[in-house]
Amino acid sequence: MNARRLSANHGVLWLLAGFSLFRRNPPLLTLLTFTYLLLVVVINLIPAIGPFLLPLVLPLLTVILANGCRSIEVKGAFNGTDLMREVADRRQAIMHLGGLHLLGSATMVLVSAALGMDLTLSENLTSEQMQDLALDLGLFLMLSTPLLMAFWFAPLLTLWDKIPPAKSVFFSFVASWRNWRAFFMYGVAVGVAGIIVPGILLVTAS
Repeated sequence: MNARRLSANHGVLWLLAGFSLFRRNPPLLTLLTFTYLLLVVVINLIPAIGPFLLPLVLPLLTVILANGCRSIEVKGAFNGTDLMREVADRRQAIMHLGGLHLLGSATMVLVSAALGMDLTLSENLTSEQMQDLALDLGLFLMLSTPLLMAFWFAPLLTLWDKIPPAKSVFFSFVASWRNWRAFFMYGVAVGVAGIIVPGILLVTAS
């Protein structure tokens, strides 16, 4: 597999494509997205096992979300069969990918602990403690970037392209690395849209 190298302006095109998909069926896509986010939050809050369970099931949740988005793009709606398409046939591969994700997440936790990073939020933090927390969060995000790159495309490569999990992780990292300009522009576009759109709504409502 040879990952394409896209130009930076594709980051903006990704955002526009997202808006276009949303217009296909706003209520259904909103329901799909918020259900995904709710499941992520709820699973993570399960006492004792939540932080370990979430990395395991996140690839599965991602492919279900992607199946729903693809179905909305093709026919404007989805059903239960669409969401679970090919999942049963690839369940072992998806579980294997979840195991790799758990291993990567656990490694990040161990690294952060070895570096003495304290990512715990608590009340009544002093300004100095807030600065230390911000620095630790920034460092953790930087160290987590390779993990994010490795699993950005991996679930879809595993499900849709039938690529083995370990190879999916490798190809996902390579594709993300080769297209860092597009990802950077996408982040800028999302940030700008996140400021301009709420601003317009506030002005209109006032």
